[in-house]
Amino acid sequence: MPRINPSILAADFVNMQRDLGRIATADLVHVDVMDNHFVPNLTFGPQMVGRIQDVSTIPLDVHLMIDDPDRWAPGYAQLGAHSVTFHAEAAADPVALARRLRSLGARAGIALKPGTEADAYLELLAEFDQVLVMTVEPGFGGQSFMAETMPKLRTLREAVTARGLDVWLEVDGGITEETIVTAAEAGADTFVAGSSVFRAEDPAAQIAVLRDTAAGHMSQPLT
Repeated sequence: MPRINPSILAADFVNMQRDLGRIATADLVHVDVMDNHFVPNLTFGPQMVGRIQDVSTIPLDVHLMIDDPDRWAPGYAQLGAHSVTFHAEAAADPVALARRLRSLGARAGIALKPGTEADAYLELLAEFDQVLVMTVEPGFGGQSFMAETMPKLRTLREAVTARGLDVWLEVDGGITEETIVTAAEAGADTFVAGSSVFRAEDPAAQIAVLRDTAAGHMSQPLT
């Protein structure tokens, strides 16, 4: 089944533990860390992520939109995050960083902005556990899905399949019941959804709808 990872960027920060409980049927909880340098927004750092880790009943999918992830990303793995994803545009040595994250027990992910091509990373895919294709410009929630990123996702899916790799392909930004169809058909198997989940009257029911919708349109079944 496809994975649905609600983004707590759309949650009520004052009632974080309550909102985490409302998405207990999700696969992971997506945690956006922004430093107001790599992206023009500021969210939270290690202390807050550690607290979320303490109270969440589902694993953390940490997405670092920060400068110098080579220095800071390992700390999030040490907090116990299930996966830690850093941006290709910010990392000095993506392969070394991915290996360090794996050595600390976290899944290692690399994220690509909408304007970043995948070609330079196709031969390195085995070094990563997931590739996050940004379907909006990183920095703010609630943006519209960018369909022009789908050719990149298809390229990644073809490469992962051809090499027989177990690499998750994640999309983040503007994921709704409509756009999840487009992303699933293009090869995504892991979906970050913020507003469409947390603004629903019943977030758990919405997670089920998104999961079922994606499952019916995936380019290939998950094993």
